Amino acid sequence: MSASIASLSAQQLRRAADIKDQVQTLETELAQILGSTTKPAALAAPKRRRKMSAAGRARISAAAKARWAKIRAEKE
Repeated sequence: MSASIASLSAQQLRRAADIKDQVQTLETELAQILGSTTKPAALAAPKRRRKMSAAGRARISAAAKARWAKIRAEKE
């Protein structure tokens, strides 16, 4: 049941928004009951991707090339 947002009626969108609000409220209540200090999943910030420096990529590339060269040399 994967309907795109564009194909939903206004009533369906309102219902979906209401359900999302209910889920968020329940997550908050559950966190309070369990004494959790973490944010609910809906409120958590998205994880940032780590960036690799050009030098780091070059080292990895050089190591991979060396591994493949060694494997090719052993086959001959």
